[in-house]
Amino acid sequence: MQFKSPSLPELHAFLAVCQLGSFRQAAGVLFVTQAAVSRAVQRLEQRLECTLLDRTGPRVLPTARGREFQRLVEAHVAGLETAVSRFGPRPAKRRLRVSVVPTLATRWLVPRLGQFRALHPGIDIELRPFHHDEDFTRDDVDLWIDVKRPARAWPRGIRARYLTGREILPACTPALAAKLREPRDLLQATLLQHINFPGNWALWLRQAGGVDAEPVLGPGFDLGNNLIVAACAGMGVTVIQPLLIEAELESGQLVLPFAQAVNTGRGYYLCSRAALAENEAFAQFTRWLLDEAQAGTARLGLASRERSVRPKGGPRQPPGADGAPEGLQLNRP
Repeated sequence: MQFKSPSLPELHAFLAVCQLGSFRQAAGVLFVTQAAVSRAVQRLEQRLECTLLDRTGPRVLPTARGREFQRLVEAHVAGLETAVSRFGPRPAKRRLRVSVVPTLATRWLVPRLGQFRALHPGIDIELRPFHHDEDFTRDDVDLWIDVKRPARAWPRGIRARYLTGREILPACTPALAAKLREPRDLLQATLLQHINFPGNWALWLRQAGGVDAEPVLGPGFDLGNNLIVAACAGMGVTVIQPLLIEAELESGQLVLPFAQAVNTGRGYYLCSRAALAENEAFAQFTRWLLDEAQAGTARLGLASRERSVRPKGGPRQPPGADGAPEGLQLNRP
């Protein structure tokens, strides 16, 4: 028996474009490239020897022949989907491949992934290696969480949305915090530095403490995680995003000796190819990440007020109108 019907990929591509009015959006829901959708529709048109889609307007619309063909095949394709879902194997889990700045992954994302898995058991999150100076051309990653540097623009075709982490604050052990009465006292302390961002200390001292003197920086570390470990060991005072030290603040290993946060103009951003925007797994993970960032910010505001330490009798910052310490800028996208 010779079959004249088109292949299912061709029919799926055609119907998805008809329903969404866009090759790009159809590619997102079908988990293929836009070029693959375009080629599948072209093969279908060649087989039927007619034009099925009008590509001239802002939205792709079926032609008269296309609408007729859509009516004839749509119900049958839906019937096939129903049959497979009823008698076939359970649907495969959806997978998102994510590349994350290492310290953020270890300290913030990974401890929360169990909660995401419980909420969305049908989506698997697979962490991929992080590349410094990422050019976003890799085909093994769906979503990046990367640092925004003011002097670097996001590449064309990449959608970037702020997540968290713009603000920095000094942090240290309670013993070191007891010696700090005002920001200028930090000039006499050992200032631990992130070697990729050596200007953080001068920025915080100038904007939060009104200190124009150039600080003498102490030991440097190439990873934020190592910087945090050094601060917990009492090696000195670090200046860091508070979200990375939530556990240490909660346990009391580290405290925030001064309440005022400073915006670095950087922060962590969700980056993806624009074509992935209609992917439901991507949309669910993105919404969850943004919700977690906002919830963490709220908790951090309370934690920073509770853990801000002054020596006995020393002044404390009055609370601001938002319930956080005066000057504390909460990370809101």
